[in-house]
Amino acid sequence: MAPPRDLREWIALLEREGELVRIATEVDPELEITEINDRVVKRGGPALLFENVKGSDRPLLINQFGTERRMAMAFDAPSLDAVAEKLSDVLEMQPPQGLVEKVRGLQKLKSIADSRPKTVRSAPCQEVVLEGDAASLDLLPIQKCWPDDAAAFITLPAVITHDPRTGVRNVGMYRMQKLGPRATAMHWQIHKDGRADYLATDGKIEVAVALGTDPVTTYSASAPLPKHIDELMLAGFLRGEPVELVRAKTVAIDVPANAEIVLEGYIAKDELADEGPFGDHTGYYTPAERFPVFHLTALTMRRDAIYPSIVVGKPPQEDAWLGKATERIFLPAIRMTVPEIVDYDLPVAGAFHNCCIVSIRKAFPGHAQKVMHAIWGLGMLSLTKGIVVVDEWVDVHDYEEVVFRVGANVDPQRDVLITEGPLDHLDHAPTRQFYGGKMGIDATHKGPDEGAREWPPEIEMTPEVKALVDRRWAEYGIPVDAAAGNGRIRQSPRPLRRLLRR
Repeated sequence: MAPPRDLREWIALLEREGELVRIATEVDPELEITEINDRVVKRGGPALLFENVKGSDRPLLINQFGTERRMAMAFDAPSLDAVAEKLSDVLEMQPPQGLVEKVRGLQKLKSIADSRPKTVRSAPCQEVVLEGDAASLDLLPIQKCWPDDAAAFITLPAVITHDPRTGVRNVGMYRMQKLGPRATAMHWQIHKDGRADYLATDGKIEVAVALGTDPVTTYSASAPLPKHIDELMLAGFLRGEPVELVRAKTVAIDVPANAEIVLEGYIAKDELADEGPFGDHTGYYTPAERFPVFHLTALTMRRDAIYPSIVVGKPPQEDAWLGKATERIFLPAIRMTVPEIVDYDLPVAGAFHNCCIVSIRKAFPGHAQKVMHAIWGLGMLSLTKGIVVVDEWVDVHDYEEVVFRVGANVDPQRDVLITEGPLDHLDHAPTRQFYGGKMGIDATHKGPDEGAREWPPEIEMTPEVKALVDRRWAEYGIPVDAAAGNGRIRQSPRPLRRLLRR
C-alpha cells in the first residue's frame, strides 16, 4: 500500500472505507454548502462530494481531511505520530558505525534523493486547455462561505512561485478572492514565503495554482516549511514516490501533473486590490486589506475535473486536522532544535497560533522560560501568543490535566512571563497589527532554587492496592467502568453539546 497518487484514487479509497458520501441533489455554493459541511464536520462525519453544484458542471469535494482517521489514511499510516517517526528517522541520522548501519544509512539517503519531483512531458491536468477569454473562473464552483464574505474564495489552492533571486520554488496555501472571471486577490500575509517572493520581484511574478492534488501534496502546501525546503520534495518523501510535474502552458512553472485543475497567470508588482472581509479560522471575519492581484492567463484541467474546497470558521473545522498533522509531523524537527521538549499540543480551539502546551525534561531553574523563548524564536511558532509549560510526565493532550497543573503549580506573580513580539497576521486582538503581547505560564514543579517552598508530594495510590482492586472489581458489583476510575468528570465537549441541542 501507499498514499493515493491523485485525487481520484483518494476519493475511491474514501468511498471504499465508508468515509465519503455523494450528494446528487443540487446545492448552492453560496452559503448552503458551508452550512451542510459545518454540521457534518462538527459531528465527525464523512467527506462530501457534491455532484450537482448550482452554476457549474464541476463536482465539489469538501471535508476530505475532517477526521483524524482520514488524515492518517491520506498518508497510508496508522497514526499521525507514525508519519512523524518516518521524518524523525531521517532527522536523527548519525554517522554509521558498522556495515549494517551503513546500509541502512544509504537506504535513508536514497529515500531522500528519490523524493525530488520528476518532470513528465504530458499530464492529466492538461487534458483540457483554456487560454485567453476562454479561461474563466466562472467554470468552477467557487464557494462564498459566510454571509459577510466579500465574494467567493478559492480556499484549498497549492500556489506555486519561485524566488526571483534564487529560483527556489515555494508552494503555499493562500486563499484567493474571486474579483472577476480572470482575476483574484492573492492573500499573501506578511510572514509568508509567497509574499517574500512577490516583494523580491522587479516587475511581475509568474504564478501557478494547483487545485485537487493528491492528499499528501495538498497537505504539504499547508506545511510551514523553511524557505529553502521544497514542499514538493517533502510530499515525495511522505508519499514514498516523487511528485510528477509538467511544464505549464503559459508560465515557466512546473505544476503537479495529476492535479485536477491548474490556474496559470501572473501578479504585477504594486497592483493591489481590496481583499476581504473573509470568515477565517479565528472564528471572526478578517477585515478588508489591500493584497496583490492574480491575473489568469490559462486554465487547464482534467476532463470531468473535480474542484476541491475547504471551509474555515469557528473551530472545530476541517482545517483542524491539517493543523494537527503539522503538529505531529514537525515534533521531531522541533526536538532537534529544543531537545528538552518531550511533546507539545496546539489546541484546535486556540486556532493553533493562540496557544501552545509543551512538556519538558526540566533540568535547571528558569528552564521553562528558556523553552518559552526558544519557541518564540522558532519559525511560525514564533507567532504563538500563549505558552503553557508542564513537566515531562504530564499529558499535554489532556486539557483537564493541563488546567489542573496550571491551577495547582502556578504562582502568577512568579510563574507568568509577559513579553511581546510578532503575532499572526489574522489576530484581531492586539492594538497594533502583527505585533503585541505574549504570555508564558510555567506550570512545572518548582524547587527551592526557584524561590518556592518545599514542594509537596502528589497524591497517588500504591500499585499493590490498585492491582488488588483491579482483580476484585467484578466482586463489588458497581455498575461503573473501572478503567474510567481516574476521578475525572467527563462531559461532552462544548461544541458537541451545542449541536445536540439543535
